[in-house]
Amino acid sequence: MKRPYFSLIGIITFVGFAGLALADPGTTWDQQINGEGRFKVLSQFGGAAVLDKETGRVWEQSPSTVVFPWTGSSDAHSHCYQLEVGGRKGWRLPTIEELASLVDTSQASPTLPAGHPFNVQATPHWSSTTNASDASRAWAVGFATGSVFNPVKTATREAWCVRGGQGIDGVQ
Repeated sequence: MKRPYFSLIGIITFVGFAGLALADPGTTWDQQINGEGRFKVLSQFGGAAVLDKETGRVWEQSPSTVVFPWTGSSDAHSHCYQLEVGGRKGWRLPTIEELASLVDTSQASPTLPAGHPFNVQATPHWSSTTNASDASRAWAVGFATGSVFNPVKTATREAWCVRGGQGIDGVQ
């Protein structure tokens, strides 16, 4: 009776370690990359997209300055879903955590990390994240001050689209 039990524990242990070995080695969650080394302009996107080496996300280098409501016809989500940058589709609106990961409040407006290669307005940008306590509002980031706030979804804001990662928002 003990033998099958110990065999089962051995199999579970092996599978657990094998899963760790398959984890994405490119994601560096344990370090902060400062300065110009954090971002890389991607030539395979015609120089129109930027890899954030700290998070593994790919961002538009120069997002549209057109404003969109969060919901409705011609909304921010649709803009990203239909976007083609450097001949590539597969863009989406970032979660609030992803968008806020670009904020560096030690920098003047726009509050982006020193040495960033982005051409971004110091204006509010939508995230895909709904406010959990008020479904009529969604989270946004204001890059003039680095503030995170939650306007009503009918308000208009810019959209800064992203590729990569899961983009899972648990509050939709």
